[in-house]
Amino acid sequence: MNSDTITAAAAGTWKLGDLDVNRIGFGAMRLPQYGAALRADSVPRDRDQAIAVLHKAVELGVNHIDTAAFYFSPLRSANELINRALAPYADDLVITTKVGPARLPTGEWGEHARTPKELRGQVEENLRQLGRDHLDVVNLRIVGADSIAERFGALAELREAGLIRHLGLSNIRPAHLDEALAIAPVVCVQNPYGIGTSGTQEDMLRLCGERDIAYVPFYAIAGAGGQAGASGADSEGVLALARERGVSAAQVRLAWTLHRGPHVLAIPGTGDPDHVVDNVAAGALRLTADELARLDALHAGV
Repeated sequence: MNSDTITAAAAGTWKLGDLDVNRIGFGAMRLPQYGAALRADSVPRDRDQAIAVLHKAVELGVNHIDTAAFYFSPLRSANELINRALAPYADDLVITTKVGPARLPTGEWGEHARTPKELRGQVEENLRQLGRDHLDVVNLRIVGADSIAERFGALAELREAGLIRHLGLSNIRPAHLDEALAIAPVVCVQNPYGIGTSGTQEDMLRLCGERDIAYVPFYAIAGAGGQAGASGADSEGVLALARERGVSAAQVRLAWTLHRGPHVLAIPGTGDPDHVVDNVAAGALRLTADELARLDALHAGV
């Protein structure tokens, strides 16, 4: 597989509401720093390198970028890097952001936004940093099992006001999706998912498919590494298949994720231009029925 010639179109497309996106996108969480993300003591990434990553992603046909105002390190903000690298934005570029979590200027975590005023403030901060007059997609990211009706309703009002085009959800349970759909349309759900993750996510994957809602896994490559990134200690089953196909373990993981359904999107993140090339190329990796069965068994812990 010659990664250099493969574009994001190889993965196929999906509609986020009325917005067409290639199923391989880009997650901006790792852009602002080296190493583990979302830490107060993280080391800022070289600005030119971060901008080169964004340029390479778009050059390869990526038209779905996932970001957030709380993706920052000392001196670097993912949103402002995106603004600097890609504005004025191409008409087909879809930028998805999320609100809910709050970080202090020091990088420490604060209380999640819960009131309409707090959520509007976070929406306006994303608008300012990205240099836009509306946000394509805003995901409400939550923790816990509490009702989201008030918070999602506040975002629905901002959608009616024209500040947001489409709404999504992140880190939710099936009951939250039902609650949100009673208020306004939902175009995507971002939840942790990948080979070996909790089987509880299978219900959400299925529900989204039944309702034509995009399911957008995060940590599809990192797995249990989460914000720290991939550990490099992949299972022998994944590594064996990667060797057989002449690809990386990360590409195997991404390809398996995309094979879970036509409504599944991928937003792998990296700060390395070469890794962007490899991640995009994973969208062209077609796994056989036997290979999928092997990976499904690993996922199920068989």
